[in-house]
Amino acid sequence: SRRLGAADGGGECKVLKPCVVLYVCPYVNRNSKEDLFWFLPGEQLLCEASTVLKYVQEDSCQHGVYGRLVCTDFKIAFLGDDESALDNDETQFKNKVIGENDITLHCVDQIYGVFDEKKKTLFGQLKKYPEKLIIHCKDLRVFQFCLRYTKEEEVKRIVSGIIHHTQAPKLLKRLFLFSYATAAQNNTVTDPKNHTVMFDTLKDWCWELERTKGNMKYKAVSVNEGYKVCERLPAYFVVPTPLPEENVQRFQGHGIPIWCWSCHNGSALLKMSALPKEQDDGILQIQKSFLDGIYKTIHRPPYEIVKTEDLSSNFLSLQEIQTAYSKFKQLFLIDNSTEFWDTDIKWFSLLESSSWLDIIRRCLKKAIEITECMEAQNMNVLLLEENASDLCCLISSLVQLMMDPHCRTRIGFQSLIQKEWVMGGHCFLDRCNHLRQNDKEEVPVFLLFLDCVWQLVHQHPPAFEFTETYLTVLSDSLYIPIFSTFFFNSPHQKDTNMGREGQDTQSKPLNLLTVWDWSVQFEPKAQTLLKNPLYVEKPKLDKGQRKGMRFKHQRQLSLPLTQSKSSPKRGFFREETDHLIKNLLGKRISKLINSSDELQDNFREFYDSWHSKSTDYHGLLLPHIEGPEIKVWAQRYLRWIPEAQILGGGQVATLSKLLEMMEEVQSLQEKIDERHHSQQAPQAEAPCLLRNSARLSSLFPFALLQRHSSKPVLPTSGWKALGDEDDLAKREDEFVDLGDV
Repeated sequence: SRRLGAADGGGECKVLKPCVVLYVCPYVNRNSKEDLFWFLPGEQLLCEASTVLKYVQEDSCQHGVYGRLVCTDFKIAFLGDDESALDNDETQFKNKVIGENDITLHCVDQIYGVFDEKKKTLFGQLKKYPEKLIIHCKDLRVFQFCLRYTKEEEVKRIVSGIIHHTQAPKLLKRLFLFSYATAAQNNTVTDPKNHTVMFDTLKDWCWELERTKGNMKYKAVSVNEGYKVCERLPAYFVVPTPLPEENVQRFQGHGIPIWCWSCHNGSALLKMSALPKEQDDGILQIQKSFLDGIYKTIHRPPYEIVKTEDLSSNFLSLQEIQTAYSKFKQLFLIDNSTEFWDTDIKWFSLLESSSWLDIIRRCLKKAIEITECMEAQNMNVLLLEENASDLCCLISSLVQLMMDPHCRTRIGFQSLIQKEWVMGGHCFLDRCNHLRQNDKEEVPVFLLFLDCVWQLVHQHPPAFEFTETYLTVLSDSLYIPIFSTFFFNSPHQKDTNMGREGQDTQSKPLNLLTVWDWSVQFEPKAQTLLKNPLYVEKPKLDKGQRKGMRFKHQRQLSLPLTQSKSSPKRGFFREETDHLIKNLLGKRISKLINSSDELQDNFREFYDSWHSKSTDYHGLLLPHIEGPEIKVWAQRYLRWIPEAQILGGGQVATLSKLLEMMEEVQSLQEKIDERHHSQQAPQAEAPCLLRNSARLSSLFPFALLQRHSSKPVLPTSGWKALGDEDDLAKREDEFVDLGDV
């Protein structure tokens, strides 16, 4: 980044009407030592206001810090007059791109104004301007700014500017992503330590096939190179070996089984998008014949058996996910302590009514069911969805995370997201509503995936090389528009807008950063908190050991059922084929094949059998999905609420002690091995970071208690209405231990 002087009052521009491109102030007085402000390459100042009071959220007395409120084409930032008060050295987990008082424009969720003590949603052009501005962020931060002491003209400019630049529909090329890429083009440096597989070359797909031993039955194809066949699919992907490549071109990639992953026993996970809906009987017959031929290439009993999972009609809907999260997030967008304790009384009922945890449970259960089909029944599974770019991405990723220990390493997990989400065509641009063009398309499918992953990380910490802090900052990175990873709907859209597919060969294609280069956001010391020091690495075995361990490893993963399975009926395969064809032709049916009591019995037996044995962290990994086992991701959702923190407690206290012990053990081991050189393992750095923090909380590293949380302000009116102590004891919603959520 570069440091420039911000505009002062002497360079104030003429106030324009908010219906045009507006509020752009020129940079002046750049050499002044006062009012300095950090700008990223390509970042421009749009508007600002001085004498703004930023309230401390948990302070019921409405105390705060005076400063300037600034809006650029990248972020909203508050610059405190008392710089030393804001820049606290205690905050060691700093993001180098986004400061504590910065909000990227894409991270703004809702904007409210307070008029005569009444809170109202702000949008469009205002006739009256508020005395207080409240901003709710998508990372669940809440900012409150008092404008009572700010000049009227500055209030109009800053409020109108923030509303316009965060809520008005945008064009893709107007995103800051492109301004930054153009300005920083010659300064972009790729991290040599980032070995994430991007899956943008044929070689990457061949490597993945070889890694999973899927190259015996599947092949990587380049038929879509240059996106000649389908703009929705990546340039390269994998299909069954018997499938002729001309079939891919027939319906522009629809109705084609695309390979996701292969299991050690030879079964595979596939996905398929539905064919376009047609009314003409002749075209329908052609489509039916086409799908019948496709199905015969992947379903050849008794050697190859395919189980279909229709995620469009027999699973969650995107509307359910959107509605549930809209209710769920309101539990954490808290304006003050009083509001926190008011909602605390009804915590469990509000949490249950949101249905968010139940949706997480359903996703994990579906992934376990598919895992059982592949692992125990040795069946291929074909995921069906309209475009195969939402729930297909989610479920296929969870299945691989449970079955493939490589995906539980940091590089493997990042490669998994690249393969299934980025190259899989998940519409990040629409689902995150980065362009503000259609609120109905905004559905947090990827955030739901990260929440499901967190459940696994929380239940089985030694199995993952990354931490929950890694998942939290990854969710935050969805809204930072300097990384290309989460700002396009498809690889074709990215390549086209980067100039790689354009006809102008003289212009140099833009090089965009990927979110996987963590050095852009964090210093090496802070990055140690992204790596799990308790991760159990897979032991390296010599040939003799590997030969002896092979059968044991297979037996642990297979988990055979106690009763032998009867052979399927003769008519089953024909019925399964008809089911596939009906779904791909857009015909909804009421019941999925094999959704019988037998399927539930198989699932329960498989699930109970696995949990009854000791966990192999480098083998199959299943989550607990019983009611109490699905928890709220406290670090992400509660990190900005001081009342929810456990002072000096929580998991961080246990982790700190474990890391200290590990450091001592490592030191002793080095002495035993007579290693007197200065090499340090990465985990040795983490205890230092924890010990140097004066006061820790359960939500470390995002809450270091540099703000002083007020004592609980009990809502007396609410408590009086609840009755006496005997009545209170009967109500389960009153007693909430957020540390165990």
